[in-house]
Amino acid sequence: MVREPSNGAAPLPVVIIGAGLAGLTVALHLAETQPVIVLAKRHLEEAATAWAQGGIVGVLGSDDSIASHVRDTQDAGAGLVDENAAEFIAEHSAQAVEWLVARGVPFSPDPQGPLGLHLTREGGHAVRRIAHAADATGKAIHDVLLAEVKRHPNITLREKWMALDLITNRHLKRSGVVAQGEAQRCHGVYALDIESQRVETLPAAAVVLATGGVGKVYRYTSNPDTSTGDGIAMAWRAGCRVGNMEFIQFHPTCLYHPQERSFLITEAMRGEGAHLKLPDGTRFMPAHDERGELAPRDIVARAIDFEMKKHGLDYVLLDATHLGEAFLKEHFPTIHARCLSLGIDIARQPIPVVPAAHYTCGGVVTDLSGRTDLPGLYAVGETSYTGLHGANRLASNSLLECVVLGRTCAKDIEQHMPANRPTLPGWDESQVSDADEEVVISHNWDELRLVMWNYVGIVRTTRRLERALHRIKLLRSEIDDYYANFKVTRDLLELRNLVDCAELIVRSALSRQESRGLHFSRDYPRTLPVSFPTILCKKPKKKDAWLP
Repeated sequence: MVREPSNGAAPLPVVIIGAGLAGLTVALHLAETQPVIVLAKRHLEEAATAWAQGGIVGVLGSDDSIASHVRDTQDAGAGLVDENAAEFIAEHSAQAVEWLVARGVPFSPDPQGPLGLHLTREGGHAVRRIAHAADATGKAIHDVLLAEVKRHPNITLREKWMALDLITNRHLKRSGVVAQGEAQRCHGVYALDIESQRVETLPAAAVVLATGGVGKVYRYTSNPDTSTGDGIAMAWRAGCRVGNMEFIQFHPTCLYHPQERSFLITEAMRGEGAHLKLPDGTRFMPAHDERGELAPRDIVARAIDFEMKKHGLDYVLLDATHLGEAFLKEHFPTIHARCLSLGIDIARQPIPVVPAAHYTCGGVVTDLSGRTDLPGLYAVGETSYTGLHGANRLASNSLLECVVLGRTCAKDIEQHMPANRPTLPGWDESQVSDADEEVVISHNWDELRLVMWNYVGIVRTTRRLERALHRIKLLRSEIDDYYANFKVTRDLLELRNLVDCAELIVRSALSRQESRGLHFSRDYPRTLPVSFPTILCKKPKKKDAWLP
């Protein structure tokens, strides 16, 4: 039952920006007591969750423990994992999997396994603890939760709606609604109806950023087109801190094919025994790490990058032929079918693969309830930085974090509903006109992504980062000028957000004078004995000022 305000007014909705696992989890937990609006800037099915192949961690087996999962998370995170976050999320992993099972998620079964589930193993994990739905876990989870959200009477879904910016006291002061010195808060969001090109003001009891990561800032990525860092950029512009943005995880094995640039070959395939090889058939991972193909992703990605540059290769090979056709069809049906449609029979020939930008380990700084620095504003999932992932994400921890912290976020929102309801100013576009040349956006988009790929990729140098920062500043000037003079479009908003996130990544990388986890610098190849997260915040009342 929805709670009614004591003054009899209709309750303010909670606005959730993003329709992936994190956003849908918050929505389902909240909707019993609060009206909820979920914004999806493209089709509802296009969230990054649906692209996740591997699975979700569950400390379920008799051979497993909370301590073991925490230890594996810390090892992958290279000394920067927040132990409290790792323990809290590990402790709630079984509950998270059980919640999904109760919703009807069709995980791969095993009558002898805990909860009747088949558990697999991925790189960096000491034991089998990954619950999965064959090789399309994310889609299986997303389909079930999205269907439940669509049926819920207290949840309104707005497809093809994109958030522009958060409404804070700064906007209210301009219209005289709040006075100087009143407590800061997020009061709602300006949102663009992409089809009508109309901007609406959405008042909210709370706003939840669940927009995913920043993969599209790179030329090659495993991410869907939605991953343009919208939530991180909006929170940064609203004055929130961001953390660990230098740690961008490159998935080691993205299919190399001219017709399919974003198709992942799941890490679980290496977990089941597939080998990485050079074109001449030489296996190379044992020379880079004693764990071979089961080493954490950052090590595997750097090894592939090293071998490609050493031998002048466009790709390396992932060989699973020895696993057998029946096994591959049973455990990796999606990969088998997709590769076969492209002329690659993975049961009889190795798969050409390259690394691709995959996961953002940093994001908006939050606590374990998703609270940001700005009251009324929350961030969950890949948009947030909780300290769980440290300098490198352990495989399959991402879906787990979405479910566990989606629940705690919803509980905190219920406990901190705002008492006042200020009148919010509308969106003012009286001084702008329709864009004259859209080619400016596409050109800057391409240049930004190429700069990030060439200068801020798997292996970095100070000179490359400085060059990238110089180019980003020039692009920002052009984008800001364009934004100030023309009506907003989705492409313009995404480009604006990407350039904000690109600068955050480069600034963070420049401030880390060591190599650790996903950040490798040729100028600082050693790992310092003691290190700390990179936290950026703006200096007050000064444009483009930074505090490390």
